[in-house]
Parts: sequence; structure tokens; C-alpha cells
Amino acid sequence: MFTIRSRDLPDVADVLVVGAGASGSVAVKELAEKGFSVVCLEQGDWTPPSEFAGDKPEWELVKQKQWHPNPNVRDHPADYPIDTTESDVNPLMFSGVGGSTILYAAHWCRFLPSDFKVKTVDGIADDWPFDYAELAPYYSRMDREIGTSGLGGNTAYPDGEEFPLPPLPIGKIGRKAAEGMDKLGWHWWPGANSIPSREYRHRPSCLRYGTCLTGCPAGAKASTDITHWPAALEAGAHLVTGARVREITVDHKGLASGATYVDREGTEHHQKAAVVIVASNGVGTPRLLQLSTSSLHPDGLGNSSGLVGRNLMMHPYGAVSGTYEDNLESWLGPAGHAIESMQFYETDASRGFVRGAKWNVMPSGGPLGMRSGYGGRPVDESWGENFHRNVKANLGRSFEWGIIAEDLPDEANRVVLDPTLTDADGIAAPKLIYKSSENTTKLIDFHVDRAREAHEAAGAISTSETRLMRDCGWHLLGTARMGNDPATSVVDQWGRSHDVPNLYVIDGSVFVTSSGVNPTATIMAIALRSVEHLIGDRSNQLTSAVS
Repeated sequence: MFTIRSRDLPDVADVLVVGAGASGSVAVKELAEKGFSVVCLEQGDWTPPSEFAGDKPEWELVKQKQWHPNPNVRDHPADYPIDTTESDVNPLMFSGVGGSTILYAAHWCRFLPSDFKVKTVDGIADDWPFDYAELAPYYSRMDREIGTSGLGGNTAYPDGEEFPLPPLPIGKIGRKAAEGMDKLGWHWWPGANSIPSREYRHRPSCLRYGTCLTGCPAGAKASTDITHWPAALEAGAHLVTGARVREITVDHKGLASGATYVDREGTEHHQKAAVVIVASNGVGTPRLLQLSTSSLHPDGLGNSSGLVGRNLMMHPYGAVSGTYEDNLESWLGPAGHAIESMQFYETDASRGFVRGAKWNVMPSGGPLGMRSGYGGRPVDESWGENFHRNVKANLGRSFEWGIIAEDLPDEANRVVLDPTLTDADGIAAPKLIYKSSENTTKLIDFHVDRAREAHEAAGAISTSETRLMRDCGWHLLGTARMGNDPATSVVDQWGRSHDVPNLYVIDGSVFVTSSGVNPTATIMAIALRSVEHLIGDRSNQLTSAVS
């Protein structure tokens, strides 16, 4: 249903935010607490923890459809279809208050310093318009906001990182994986997770259900519906759920004037605003900008560079699962990384490819989880009596070394408007054109082979591998990239459109390069940095209030 979870909406908001996920939540909270009138339009709804299936016997069944991360499979009323017929990877996301933080695994990782200067270090792609040191204070502030659990002193980082909470237990899978890494002399470190290891503010400590990817029924995991929205609403923010934005509108000067949206009853509305912030992820944001055409912006809003929708990066994911004789209790959570490794993160020219990947140890989950992600066995080996035998032999005795491959920007990888496919409101759906590169193939092959060595060194009795998982597109990046030159970027270093001075983009679309780590911490740190700049420049931003 169409819902307004706030007081009556202002006729003209100081700021309109499209999307209530990771970055939008940060923006709304900061703006509301600083006295701005803020309206947020979110196409999804609230999901109370009681609706999550992780504490119920049927959780592994319902996650195959109701809580599947692929919107084409899940097909909720709030979802829009995505044409993936020309993509090697399926995009994964969730529409709702909290966005994809509802279903993410809660890995909490900073970029490494080299990630901000890939052109300088490796002679490829482009450098970011700021560096690690510039973003570090915002990383630290977000650590406190969400309650990161981790161990300081990680040798992969120049400052070692520090966290407000001690690390979650690495468990038997982490200890077993560490044995192999120690034998090989390779780097590993307890993984940092955005899940409290002890009670933090109003959230309980992790109960270790291991069902993070279907929502946290305990309300422990740091999804932004819990960490940011209560404070934002208390500060006076206006939230409209069930609102599918059709278009960002412009005035006669070509400035953003607000947005037109459709509610769940099919009724069209328009919200005026002096400033518009788009925070709809690396697929939803370029889709909306391309939908927002006018005589002044015929190729889409903010698209004079022609780069809106281009340079899509999705972090191709490989994995090696190892099975052991020991009972490793590998159904225990969290579903995030028990330990991580940056051993092969930086470029080594002798390997025949550039850049690298972060490794993470993850639990294998329950009996269905063991089967769904890495299928391929003949039916007679996977079901019936053989299924029961395999479960008895393998359940709790395996874990995964996952490989997050750095995805280099390529203008040919892009989000476009599909010529025929539409959502339930008749709005053009996005189409993804994405091909994994030769560099990525070489990178994943190398890392998969090394991960198999790590399992064997730890004593695995068997291994199985996936060199490119189809359903791995959690990280939607690069489709409205930032930069100093309007000819080669869509927004400046603060997320402000080069073409439309009162239009901002603050989600993963602005990424210049993808790094090889999970991006949520960086998305939220950049959002905080951008919105603080907007607040500091408020007198200039609000002079173009819509009449």
C-alpha cells in the first residue's frame, strides 16, 4: 500500500532523496538532523524482523523465492524486472527501507589505498578525485554509526583500522582456514562485520543464526532501517513508501525541480524540491537518469558526457568449497566473512593480469544451501538416498573461500533502457549489457587455484569450485562515475552533477573503480562525505528553490 510514515509532506522540500537504502539513509538522517526539510521516496516497504525466516524451520525453502536476492526471481510488487539476456552476471538487490542492506552478508571492508589510485599505481583505469586518507575519517564515523565488530591492526592497511566492537568469533571454519594459510605463509585476518559482537545501542549481539542473507530476525545486523531511519524520522524526515519514481523533473532553466512518482494504487504524484539526491543503486540510478529526458536534457539527465549507465562493474565472484573430516559447525553464523585475506590483492605483473581480489571464508549453511549455490551434479547423485548420504557426510564439514574479483571499468558494460520490457507501472525496465573480461578470467583462474591450495594445506579431503557465479551481482557500481572533468565523468567528487548543479548522485554509481572488496562501507562513507559538503554549502544549494 501507498504509505506516508511522517507528517504531511512539504509543498517544496529542501531536499528530495530517491531511495531509502544504504546511501539514501545516510543522507536523509544527516540532512534531517541539520534542520533540512527532507522527503525520501522509496519504492519498497518496511520489513519488520518478524517477517524474516531465519529463525523458522522453513527458512531455506522460502529463501529460494520470497527472499531470493535476484529481483527477477523474487518478483515482489516493489521490484522491477531487469533484462539480463546479454549479461554474464545477474544483478542482486532489494527494494525496501534499508535497501540491499536488508539481505547483505554484512562484510564491512574499507578500500585499500591503492584502490583510489589505480591509474597511478598500475597505469590502467583512472584515479579517484580523493584518496584513502581523505575518506578515512568518514569510514571511522560509519564504523561507529553501524557498530562494526572487528580486530584492529590489520597489516593490509596502513593505519591498521580500529573498530568500536571486538570481532565476532571466527569459529571452527576460521581456525581451520587459518591453519592452511599459516602453513603457506599467507596473510589472513579476522573479518570485520557490521554485526555487533555485543549489545550495541538499541541492537542485540549476533545470535549466530547464519541467515544474514535472508534478513536478520534478531534485528542485530546493521541494516539501515534499524541504524538510521529511526533517528531520521525522529528528526522530522518524511518517508513515502510504495513510491515508484518515474522521472526527475526539471524547470525552464534545466535545474532539477522534483520527481514524479506512482503509488501502489497507480496514482501519479509530484514532489517538488530545491535539491534532488539520487540513491537508487548502480542499476536504478542510471535507469532513472535515462528516463528523465527533456528538451534541455534529451539524452537523459546529467548525461552530457554520455557516460550515464556506462562502466558498469559488478564484482565477478569465484569460490572454492572444501570438505573436511572434522565437524566444523559450518551452519553457524554470521554469514559474513569469518576471516579474510589480502595476500593476492595487489598487482603482480608476473601473473599475467592486473589487480587482484579479497578472499573471505564463509559458512556453508544448511542442507539446501549446500546444494543451491553450486549445483551441477547429476540428479541421481543429488537427490533421494544419495542426497541424504551426502548431507550426512558433508553438512557442517565444509566452508567456502570466496573470491571478490576487482572489476575494471569498461564503457561497453552498461545499463540501458529496455525497448520492450516494462515494470508493473509501464515504465521502461533496465537492460544490462555486461561481459566478464579476459583480465577477469585470468584473475579468477589464478585465485581459484590458490584457494584450492589453501584448502588442501588445511587438510580438505575434497574441493569443488565455481569460477564465475551467475548470481553474484550484489555490488552495482560505476554507472554515474565521479571525476573532475565533465567530459569524462557524470558527477564531481561530491556527487554533484556537472550538468545540473542541484542534482546529486551518492550511491555506488559514482565509483571510479570497483576495488576488490565489498563496497557498502565505502558507499556509506562517500554518502556521508557528500552530504556534509552539501550541508556546508546549503546557502548556495537552496537559492534555486522551485516556485
